Amino acid sequence: MQFAELLAAVGVERGLIGPREVERLWDRHLLNSAVVAEAIPEGARVVDLGSGAGLPGVPLCLARPDLDITLLEPMARRVAWLTEVVDTLALSASVVRGRAEEKAIKQQLADADVVIARAVAPLARLWAWSAPLLRQGGRLIALKGESAEEEAARDGGAVARTGGSVPVIERCGADLLAVPTTIIVVTRSAPAKGARERAPRRSKK
Repeated sequence: MQFAELLAAVGVERGLIGPREVERLWDRHLLNSAVVAEAIPEGARVVDLGSGAGLPGVPLCLARPDLDITLLEPMARRVAWLTEVVDTLALSASVVRGRAEEKAIKQQLADADVVIARAVAPLARLWAWSAPLLRQGGRLIALKGESAEEEAARDGGAVARTGGSVPVIERCGADLLAVPTTIIVVTRSAPAKGARERAPRRSKK
């Protein structure tokens, strides 16, 4: 994959990924990101919040050309990198510079079907940034590791009080990866007044 070659060379030179990550680039970064495609509906409008080196947005673009993906990133040097990647790989993705909490970004990217994020922030803060970008019924998909259950339990109440569903923990790529990708899914719904905090439920996947 040309994106892997770019990350291993130019990406390391620019400090977008560490040199030690090159050996585990496929399993830990590329496939780890691409398998999340199974949790995203066909033709969805997706915002990759804090795209950084292009993870998970670029692998998703390559795996799912049906998706309408926006790579949102505040740092100029990373925006330049993402723009180069999109042009070099002839991707249909859009690159937008900004932060999710900015009024202009909320207006520009509102009504997304999915907001996806990897290694950006704890769940409560991530949900606060994501919710204004999502349509009613839209979903935040947060790629998490071992912290998933702890974050879902700790932040579930805050999420519920600000219009989110009970966080659901799922695993993606079980048939492809030795260690499946763990995600937390939160659906935007009407805030439930007086709703009691519930423990996160696990999917049957």
